[in-house]
Amino acid sequence: MIWPERAVELTLKSVSGILPRGGTILGTTNRGNPFQYKTVENGQEVVRDISYEIIANAKKLGIDAIITVGGDGSQKIALELFHKGLQIVAVPKTIDNDLCATDVTFGFDTAVTTATDAVDKIHTTAESHHRVMVVEVMGRDAGWIALHSGIAGGAHVILIPEIPFTVRDICDYVKRRDGYGKRFTIVVVAEGIKLPPEMKPMSRGVPVGNLVGDAIAQLSGKEVRVSVLGHIQRGGSPAPYDRVLATRFGVAAVDLIAAGGFGKTVCLKGEHIQAVDIADAVGQMKAIDPSGELIAAARAIGIFFGDSHHGDTEALRRTVAASGHGSE
Repeated sequence: MIWPERAVELTLKSVSGILPRGGTILGTTNRGNPFQYKTVENGQEVVRDISYEIIANAKKLGIDAIITVGGDGSQKIALELFHKGLQIVAVPKTIDNDLCATDVTFGFDTAVTTATDAVDKIHTTAESHHRVMVVEVMGRDAGWIALHSGIAGGAHVILIPEIPFTVRDICDYVKRRDGYGKRFTIVVVAEGIKLPPEMKPMSRGVPVGNLVGDAIAQLSGKEVRVSVLGHIQRGGSPAPYDRVLATRFGVAAVDLIAAGGFGKTVCLKGEHIQAVDIADAVGQMKAIDPSGELIAAARAIGIFFGDSHHGDTEALRRTVAASGHGSE
């Protein structure tokens, strides 16, 4: 839309075989924001609003409607373009699963599958060498990937942006595990965790997983290793659930265009695909409820969130004796 001369018409041949492929075959990104487009003029970086050029280019190309696929940033751009006259329908896609309009975004299940597989593999080293293993996963503002992969992968500590933590409490928890004969601990960390005040001066340009790992090592005296998964979570072949959900979203988006339902985004509510106004879908992030059922279930099986809520000591004792998280 910014460079109409680069436009290519998609045919059936263009999209043949993309089902098992990860990523975008279009190469799209919300960094090309037409309302804050960065150019260099006379050797200086200049930020301009070129949204009207976008609208003019759409008319030149004969485009009747646009389907935007992306997260909160992409949807905000789509909403502004809709207000300026473009006929737009949105599809929610982000691995972070933090869009409030939909129960699930496609990309999330694939990312959780990748992260869970990593946690599964790290169990081997952690248990063999009696180490604390810290795994940093994505999740800038919300801890959905950390929470789901931590529960599914049998982590013992999960740190998420929604729940404050202290290193002292984590080390106390590790010590209690040692007392039960469990001489290793797996900690899953979301990249967007809110660091306690004493750790903030250390945080410049360093992955939070490394900061947490170093702090635990210093305070507990335990041997700690850190794995930062990074963009591994964003690649690979999509999980079957994501393929099906993306297909359902795509069909619903085309149906919306046919019905003239512009300015809306498709979404999943329960078992059904629905549509809501884009305006109602952006600006409010879907965060984890610290008092919600999923957190409560995790606490009940002995998972610790690094906070002063140490949970039921008897629950931890039961999980150590039982199968699943504690027995490992």
